[in-house]
Amino acid sequence: MPNLSFVSPTRNSPWGTYLSQIDAVEPYLGHLARWVETLRRPKRALIVDIPIELDNGTIAHYEGYRVQHSLTRGPGKGGVRYHPDVTLEEVMALSAWMTIKNAAVNLPYGGAKGGIRLDPKVLSLKELEKVTRRYTSEIGIIIGPQQDIPAPDVNTNGQIMAWMMDTYSMNTGATATGVVTGKPIPLGGSLGRVQATGRGVFVIGREAMRRLNVPMEGARVAVQGFGNVGSIAAKLFAANGAKIVAVQDHTGTILNESGMDMQNLLDHVAATGGVGGFKGADKIANDDFWKVKSDVLIPAALEGQITKERAEGLSTKIVLEGANGPTTPDGDAVLADRGIIVVPDVIANSGGVTVSYFEWVQDFSSFFWTEDEINVRLDKIITGAFKHIWETSEQHRISLRTAAFVVACTRVLQAREERGLYP
Repeated sequence: MPNLSFVSPTRNSPWGTYLSQIDAVEPYLGHLARWVETLRRPKRALIVDIPIELDNGTIAHYEGYRVQHSLTRGPGKGGVRYHPDVTLEEVMALSAWMTIKNAAVNLPYGGAKGGIRLDPKVLSLKELEKVTRRYTSEIGIIIGPQQDIPAPDVNTNGQIMAWMMDTYSMNTGATATGVVTGKPIPLGGSLGRVQATGRGVFVIGREAMRRLNVPMEGARVAVQGFGNVGSIAAKLFAANGAKIVAVQDHTGTILNESGMDMQNLLDHVAATGGVGGFKGADKIANDDFWKVKSDVLIPAALEGQITKERAEGLSTKIVLEGANGPTTPDGDAVLADRGIIVVPDVIANSGGVTVSYFEWVQDFSSFFWTEDEINVRLDKIITGAFKHIWETSEQHRISLRTAAFVVACTRVLQAREERGLYP
């Protein structure tokens, strides 16, 4: 089969990483393997130009993307990230991982993702609103409550989702709360959504530790990325008896062998914007983060962090992927050789999309659940999904990542086979 002409993946690039994961799963698909090529190409990729007038009167242009990898099992679902390094290839890979994630947890969605190449820190709030509204208008031709439902991702939040919802609603002439998830509560957002991804990381980590006989009490946890996902996961681990010994974010790396005081650290981050300069821990070199001895390592920043070199130096028992695609194929191979268990992103961080699904359902029915109901349903769905993946891994004697892909790809390709090809 010819390769796609519009990307040039390498082995450890995001799309290259995804393709290697599909290669690994193909031998386990049986008769469904004849459909596997549909997973290697996105259904639809839209590139848009976003012109806005800046506060100083000049006109700026930004490049935006929305990729729908698969709509076989339902409407597209996936976040929107604002980052200067966003590329079409990255968004394609993230949309494909959403296809896998939604199917692994058995949510009735396909996979999609969006992004804009910009640094939101250098824009004013007004400029950010203009960019968001223009981007939403440009991708409005392919999104909608039944077509494709965006959500927050890196550098986006409830406010940006509110602007997206309002713009889409203005353009269609009716308030459409279900067009995005991760919205503020007054606009049809769901209780528990902000904490959901971090909570899911903790719940899946707890299940993995239980199965591997790693006690929670006193467990050493290292966290990379202290945003929405990393900070909430760290808080929950600490609340359940674990020690957060090392944290790294864009402001630096800190170490406290006896465990951080989480409330003090959270207060410091809220006040200063990062973990750097925290008085309750020692500053260490960024590269030394990967050498800290831990029981659980949570990469919760960006993709491609655990390279072959870093994997060789890791001193941990479990890698719990809070970010999407944080381990490269070469890194994965090293961790497998060293007997370090990797709990893959497509199950470890699936709490966010699961509660996004709850939000979407609540918006359709205009009937809302309590936070306790949300958390009980979340725990039940993701622990059930993890159990199925764990059993698949044991049955085929394959890694948890390949097992998650076996479960997910089987579901997607069964649906593809049942639907057939149009026309």
